[in-house]
Amino acid sequence: MYGYIVKRLLMLLPTLIGAAVLVFLLLRLVPGDICLIKFGGEGAYADPEQIKQCQISLGLENPIYVQFWDYLKGLFVLDLGTSMWTGKAVTYEIGVRFQLSLQVALMATLTSIVIAIPLGVISAAKQNTMTDYFIRGFSIAGIAMPSFWLGILMILGLLIGTQELMGRPWMPPITYKPIWEDPAHNISQLIWPALATGYRYSAVATRMTRSAMLEVLGEDYVRTARAKGLIEKVIINKHALKNAMLPVVTIIGIEFAFLMGGLVVTEQVFNLNGLGKLFVESVTQSDYTLTQALVMLVVTIFVFMNFVVDVLYAWLDPRIRYS
Repeated sequence: MYGYIVKRLLMLLPTLIGAAVLVFLLLRLVPGDICLIKFGGEGAYADPEQIKQCQISLGLENPIYVQFWDYLKGLFVLDLGTSMWTGKAVTYEIGVRFQLSLQVALMATLTSIVIAIPLGVISAAKQNTMTDYFIRGFSIAGIAMPSFWLGILMILGLLIGTQELMGRPWMPPITYKPIWEDPAHNISQLIWPALATGYRYSAVATRMTRSAMLEVLGEDYVRTARAKGLIEKVIINKHALKNAMLPVVTIIGIEFAFLMGGLVVTEQVFNLNGLGKLFVESVTQSDYTLTQALVMLVVTIFVFMNFVVDVLYAWLDPRIRYS
């Protein structure tokens, strides 16, 4: 198992370097001059001296291989450059919003796990019963319902419900405070997007858990355990569930990586200043330095989560663990 983990670790660096090369080249293929877009706008006059200073500050006057080498060195020392619009360090711009996005992703993933795994196991254990039909309908509704639309329903429900109960409407806080500074403020703000997003992704995980459990429950070793007289609870918890978790772990890991930068519309609905919103603003404002850094951040998160999933897969799969 340790050899398997070491091999996966050795694959991380070339994967990240390859992604860095691809991101760098694709952004350089974008038509037009970045500085001209910033200062000139759409057909407006741009001061040539101002454009030249912008190119020098971004290193665009250097040959392409020098630019790439500087970019690669910056990645290794976490010097991602300066935002073209705010003039602040890219690491600062990302750091301000990273904590919020990470907490929402963790809370949504936890919500997804708490909902999906128990429901998926119960649905498989009670196949083709009313309980199974209800759980399948619940999960299908989650797949069909966008998280941002569910978020809008939650906000409307909060407004109407609090108006009826307290006589005045209540809305979640707008400004973000870390959980260690004000737990009540933090949870009351982020629990709603976490629930909306977690339910949406729990629907996929529930279907995957059910399918995997049904496949495992039909295996020979499960039938042998039943023939030996083991109770169903022991068969499910000790024999079937661990093997059924292999594809589910993969789905949950990929979902978590997506949640870190993909909640663009949900963040707009709940007025959250997270990485998704920052991503949209950087593209809209043609802030290619920030866009480049955000793309690499998302790539790094996906690569890291794939590594974590591989480690969990090796721990759950005895064929890898004992090979």
